[in-house]
Amino acid sequence: MHNYLEFEKPIAELEGKIEELRHLTGSGDVNIADEVSRLQDKVDKLLVQVYTKLTPWQKTQVARHHDRPHTVDYIAGLIEDFTPLAGDRQFAEDPAIVGGLGRFRGASVVVIGNEKGSGTDGRLRHNFGMARPEGYRKAQRLMKMADSFNLPVITLVDTPGAYPGVDAEARGQAEAIARSIETCIALKVPMISVIVGEGGSGGAMALAAANKVLMQEHAVYSVISPEGCASILWRDGERAEEAAEALKLTAENLLELGVIDTIIPEPLGGAHRTPKAAIDSVGSAIEDALASLAGLDGGVLKTKRREKFLEMGSKGLS
Repeated sequence: MHNYLEFEKPIAELEGKIEELRHLTGSGDVNIADEVSRLQDKVDKLLVQVYTKLTPWQKTQVARHHDRPHTVDYIAGLIEDFTPLAGDRQFAEDPAIVGGLGRFRGASVVVIGNEKGSGTDGRLRHNFGMARPEGYRKAQRLMKMADSFNLPVITLVDTPGAYPGVDAEARGQAEAIARSIETCIALKVPMISVIVGEGGSGGAMALAAANKVLMQEHAVYSVISPEGCASILWRDGERAEEAAEALKLTAENLLELGVIDTIIPEPLGGAHRTPKAAIDSVGSAIEDALASLAGLDGGVLKTKRREKFLEMGSKGLS
């Protein structure tokens, strides 16, 4: 059973009727198979109508969907022989960021990503993907290790933002994020980042200063959440939908602005409806991105990455 979003109610009603029909036995003049096929056609058409006209706020809801594949799902589906590595070697292990060594389509890589967790217990354990300083310092450790062993880095971004708690601030949250961005920029190996769900603020940017930044079709990426933006600008969190429009947080917006490099199409109805197909699409996009960087010298990779981010925001300026 799907967990339906508010704007998916018409789809939910039709799929509910399909399930009812499938539990009936044929009788009289009613051909159940034909009726199911007819209703399924209507569902498919409705999905196309709805998902080709999603508003920024609706895309935010899709990006946050509980059934959307998480980092651990992408690792399970794309990375062979994955060996997780834990701890920042300074303070503690942070389950909000997972990372380690593995093989992506035959090549050794280092993979790092935000993990929101599944189910109530999982979300609490992973702190909803909101990392503390030790999480970002673990990411730095793994990136530096990748640099030492000449291994490409793949990051999977899915977080509402860095954890804003007092304990995180006391341990240097801002410094940890800044150092993580600095480490990304300094790498002499290829780095690919994929926004697979919610890319929020510096907590996302800490893992996304890459040579190629890819973004799933219905993911979002912004300096702040719509709710946070509405609370600051208008002192009214209920204006989140309006804020989402203003933030230009969709993949289409960000490609036009030059913040991302590629939009990865999602299956009809979003990644949460067909997770395996979504994971396969992300894998193909990562493979293409790595191939485009193959053979480049480490110094060139570093220079191109630095210039890419320095140029952001300069379009149209004289």
